[in-house]
Amino acid sequence: MAAMPTVRLSSALMLRYAGLFTWAWVGLPLFFAGAGPHSWQYLAWWGCYLAFGGAYWLVSRDLGRAPGLFRLAALVVMSAAPAAISHFSETGLGGALLLVSAGVLPWLLSPAVGLAWLVAQNLVMVPVFAAREDFTVLDALLQVGLFFGYTSFTFVTSMVAKRQAEARDEQRRLNSELRATRALLAESSRANERVRISRELHDLLGHHLTALSLNLEVAAHRTEGDARAHVRQAQSLTRLLLADVREVVSVLRADTAIDLREALERLVEGVPGIQVHLELPGDLAVEDAERAQVLLRVAQESITNAVRHGHAGHLWLRFARDDAGHIEVVARDDGVGCDAVAAGNGLRGMAERLRRYGGELSFETAVGQGFRLRAVLPTGDLP
Repeated sequence: MAAMPTVRLSSALMLRYAGLFTWAWVGLPLFFAGAGPHSWQYLAWWGCYLAFGGAYWLVSRDLGRAPGLFRLAALVVMSAAPAAISHFSETGLGGALLLVSAGVLPWLLSPAVGLAWLVAQNLVMVPVFAAREDFTVLDALLQVGLFFGYTSFTFVTSMVAKRQAEARDEQRRLNSELRATRALLAESSRANERVRISRELHDLLGHHLTALSLNLEVAAHRTEGDARAHVRQAQSLTRLLLADVREVVSVLRADTAIDLREALERLVEGVPGIQVHLELPGDLAVEDAERAQVLLRVAQESITNAVRHGHAGHLWLRFARDDAGHIEVVARDDGVGCDAVAAGNGLRGMAERLRRYGGELSFETAVGQGFRLRAVLPTGDLP
């Protein structure tokens, strides 16, 4: 019997389903309350309830990414709808939806802004309860304080879950970089080993065969008859063997280039939080390990920038060779972008590595248009 496939749910996805489940159960009283004498209140209740659900669906669709204006507007709806639901239903049902709102705040806002938002959406409930005849202002404050205690617990729990998810994602990203570095090291070791073997063959075996050929030449002049024929045959075999050794040495030296394909494929596979589209040419061999490491670091830094700073969902990473034989790397993401780039340690280190080998780095970005990076690395002799 074939094994059933396992479905892995991320923390953000489980939070989304839990919020939708809570929202669905909060709406059950709507089906039993009926329109009643004030049907407009019932319809307003329905409208606010559906508005909250739609806003939550939009906000929770891509948790962890920086929210744009549209998602912030949906978050405002989520924060205001519970107060309206409690007002029109004359119940405390909105407090349950405040828990759902509190759960998504740490995934969209910084801790300080999220906490301020949490306090604000709870304070909105104070006038709703204070307006009821059976509540005093003190009772309303106590009721909202109770809601604030519940929502604070949800807020902190969600913030801890987000940090744990970020730590796991960071570990997966580092593991991808480690696998890529290990693949590059293995490829570099293979190339170095071929160079060492070719050198040993040339210096030791080639030298001895040359000496043997010279001695056989001397022996051929000092022998006669059948002995000379055998010496000549041995001399011919020695020359053939020496030619074979030289051919093997040439093949070994010609195949010392480092192929980056496997290292790059290891780097992009399993990168969390972003989908990397890798495009590689048919020939991506680099003659020395140092230049290969520079290209791998360019790809690593592009992925890191897209995930950490760009909050991108997709990254297009293209390697190509130009007419001069230089390797060109173009990285483009669909992140938030920015007005101006403040080069950090990663971009500065990347530019320094490229300049060391005669390469160049350029980038461009704009708000809402992502980030585009272009790096060119010559593949000639080391300076």
